[in-house]
Amino acid sequence: MRKMMTAAAVVLAGLPAMVMGETLKVKADAPVPEVMDALQAAVEGAGATVFARVDHTGGAMSVDMELAPAQLLIFGNPKLGTPAMQDDIEAGLLLPLRVLVYSDADGQTWLAYADPAELTALEGIAEDAPYIAMMQGALKKLTGAAAGM
Repeated sequence: MRKMMTAAAVVLAGLPAMVMGETLKVKADAPVPEVMDALQAAVEGAGATVFARVDHTGGAMSVDMELAPAQLLIFGNPKLGTPAMQDDIEAGLLLPLRVLVYSDADGQTWLAYADPAELTALEGIAEDAPYIAMMQGALKKLTGAAAGM
């Protein structure tokens, strides 16, 4: 039993590394709420589904804590995500897609997201899976539109 618990702990410890690989960032010249509104409009305009918009700063304020402006958009397109999950159900750990819009210590607004290539760390997903390039292209286009590029 103890060996099983140790093995489980080792596997679980590795999940954050798999889930949080390379972070890609796009600089924006507007405040977080404005950039997030533009991102949400771009996502919806592209026909993707917005599942949630999380206001991390509002959450912090609700417990009397401070946090720089930060909002997360969770969105996806089942036409892209479903094939990934068919190849490896654990792709659901990385899907739907997420973009964090935040203000850094200098007041600079950024859009940040995990590279969908991280999906290839999963056993069932090939490096040349066509949906990875499609997700990468979509994220680049959507974050660029939100940043005003």
